[in-house]
Amino acid sequence: METFVSFLGGFEALLSWEVLGFMIAGFLIGTFFGAMPGLTSVLAIALLLPITYTIDVVPALVMCASIFMAGMYSGSITATTINIPGAPSSMMTAVEGNALMLKGQGANALGHAALGSMIGGSIGALLLMAFMPIAGELALLIRTPGKFSLVLFALVVIIIVDKGAIAKGIVATTLGIMLATVGIDVLQPIPRFEFGTELLVEGIGLMPVVIGAFAVSELLVQAQNWNLSLEGTLKRAKGLKIRRRDFIPPWSEVREVGFFTYIKSAFIGYAIGILPGAGGSMAAFVAYADAKRGSKKPEEYGNGSREGIAAAESANNSMCGGAFVPMLMFGIPGDPTTAIVLGVLVINGLQPGPRLIEQQADLIAPMFASLFVSALILIPLTLFLFGPYFIRIVSISRGLLYSSIAVVALVGSYVATYSIFQMFLALIFGVLAFFLRKHNYSVVAMLLGFILGPDLEQYLRRSLSFNDGNPIVFLTSMDSLAFLALTVVFAYLILRKKPKLDAIP
Repeated sequence: METFVSFLGGFEALLSWEVLGFMIAGFLIGTFFGAMPGLTSVLAIALLLPITYTIDVVPALVMCASIFMAGMYSGSITATTINIPGAPSSMMTAVEGNALMLKGQGANALGHAALGSMIGGSIGALLLMAFMPIAGELALLIRTPGKFSLVLFALVVIIIVDKGAIAKGIVATTLGIMLATVGIDVLQPIPRFEFGTELLVEGIGLMPVVIGAFAVSELLVQAQNWNLSLEGTLKRAKGLKIRRRDFIPPWSEVREVGFFTYIKSAFIGYAIGILPGAGGSMAAFVAYADAKRGSKKPEEYGNGSREGIAAAESANNSMCGGAFVPMLMFGIPGDPTTAIVLGVLVINGLQPGPRLIEQQADLIAPMFASLFVSALILIPLTLFLFGPYFIRIVSISRGLLYSSIAVVALVGSYVATYSIFQMFLALIFGVLAFFLRKHNYSVVAMLLGFILGPDLEQYLRRSLSFNDGNPIVFLTSMDSLAFLALTVVFAYLILRKKPKLDAIP
């Protein structure tokens, strides 16, 4: 209870002009990157990661949280207006929102998307604050063998969540783990895999991997996919007229959607957010499919269902709260964005774990408050104030935009490390990630393997050394056995159930 009260104190930190300024800046940046097709909140935080070296940890975390929430919502803007999801999590919104747009009800669709995002995001943030103290107490019960099994569980979930490419998921995750072994040994001060060069003795930094995987590779993908049809679509979009008053959904439509749909979808999104590697796309898809299954008007799905928009947007924004739970408790990111936020924590000398919540809640609480405020207040305000101009965001010259991002990415990777070699590594990892994406290997799996690899190795070796090399300890330790059983159950449930993509329009 005491921790929950201290979380509520995080709202007081937002009253500071400096922190409030970073939150608003983060929200606008997240909105811009989320609304631009091809750009995501992950890229925004990756580009801003070097800046966190120069500011305090509280405004840095507050800015990351507002980018996360705004980017998750703003992907619905171009998904609705021009049928191009600004983020993968807005794919279901594109199906229903653009159908309404073609009927002349685009602003109404955006209003429902904003309302769903507001309700889902705020519920997700409240659930995060309410259950984090309980999660912290449970985390203290997990010993070293249990931590190994937990990390193993996370890696297995990351791999099997993409049922169509499990083998490629294993390859990408293993590649990430292998990259993490370069440098000083995790338990002894012995260099390894440095290939006779001093440059690799310190290992590969998180910064070049993140910037290369998400910024440089994205630019290469966009350069390859440059097409005139998209340019034509964007030019036609300039002529669209959207009025402010059309954004407010009528009360009759909100009642028709039903508050149970909003709340149920929010809980689904929060629960999926806790799963490592699941992300907003899965949250939106599952909530959308569940809403369609129980809908009184299933025939509207695919033709402009407001209920479908509400379910998808409630779930993907609520996922933001859930994704912070494993990252803060165990250092296991729930999705790519929280993986980068984990980098912000590490850069500022903060170690994720239950002690972080107990002893430094004053640093974490403003981030939770920012997540809640971004969802509750700024989304409708921004929609009302800037809504008519959203469509013009996509009319910005792509050549100028992407070249600017390239410069910021490379300069940022150098400023963060003051190392030409690390900047060079960002380019190498960018090209590597580009080829991985081109051949449908998961870059996210590679990144999470890189982040979790050292923990996996460390807990494995410590568990074995404490028990004379006997691996049976993983079965005799109850916490470890519980996570191993959970791994088997999840693998069975995810793999046995056939996908219902054919049921989705």
